[in-house]
Amino acid sequence: MSLNTQLIRSLQAPPRPVWEEPPSRAGLTAKGGFLVLCCLGVLAPLWIVVVTSLSPKPVIDRAGGLVVIPEGITFVNYTELLGGGQVSRAILVSVGVTLVGTVFSMAVSVLAAYGLSRPGSLGHRFLLMALMATMFFGAGLIPTYLLVQALGLTDTYLSLILPSAVSVFNILVLRGFFMGISPELTESARIDGASDLRILLTIIMPLSRAVLAVISLFYAVGYWSAWFNASIYLSDQDMMPLQNVLIQLVQKNTAAPTGLQQAVRTGELSTLGLQMAVMVLALIPVAVASPFVQRHFKKGMLTGAVKG
Repeated sequence: MSLNTQLIRSLQAPPRPVWEEPPSRAGLTAKGGFLVLCCLGVLAPLWIVVVTSLSPKPVIDRAGGLVVIPEGITFVNYTELLGGGQVSRAILVSVGVTLVGTVFSMAVSVLAAYGLSRPGSLGHRFLLMALMATMFFGAGLIPTYLLVQALGLTDTYLSLILPSAVSVFNILVLRGFFMGISPELTESARIDGASDLRILLTIIMPLSRAVLAVISLFYAVGYWSAWFNASIYLSDQDMMPLQNVLIQLVQKNTAAPTGLQQAVRTGELSTLGLQMAVMVLALIPVAVASPFVQRHFKKGMLTGAVKG
């Protein structure tokens, strides 16, 4: 091997500790094969769900269930689901609850984390201990339900947001990140006459874009995937979010959403195809949002956790 080739490879290779031997060809092959198997384990079920949702009813019937190899593509399941009715309303409910809930949760979490990151704030240590205690001790389901009922939140969309609006873990991650920001920046701004709110909005939050993006994703995925609160606090089927409709379709084996039973009885639509289509609709927002936040994920989580 020429000197130039060795130099190029050394520049391209990531830094390695002097005591660590270079990986063998067998080790690299084993790692690559393991990663391929992991990817197949994740992508294969997703492929089957998507292909089944796009397959015509005769193809699903011939396959006897889930379709692995596509034989024709049709969007009839999606057009029927999105053409109005229970699923369309459920999507709007889920989108609205996710957007409003994420904004509200982030506002409360950021304000709480900023207050707890200031060592001289009033009741700092007591409030921090009180919040941490809720991570280990909870009132339970029945007292929570009685509280929501006493506040008049049952059968309202607020019952899908307020009972689970704040995560103490997310507050602690944000607090750790805020404490890692140089105090000289905030002190200089305070000397210039900036208030705490202005310091938070103009200094702290712009420097915390990574962790804010990650925590926002956590809250958004939590609201989008939540189904339990709706199952106990809502009795009106028209108010149910998408995840509860999905449970009715898949877990309880309901024939079809309201308005599509006739099409299933006449053989125009497949119950399994409708179920898979609803699953795909439930997965799309998370799959679309995750890549945009992925570049912030490592930096936001590790920095917020380590500096805490």
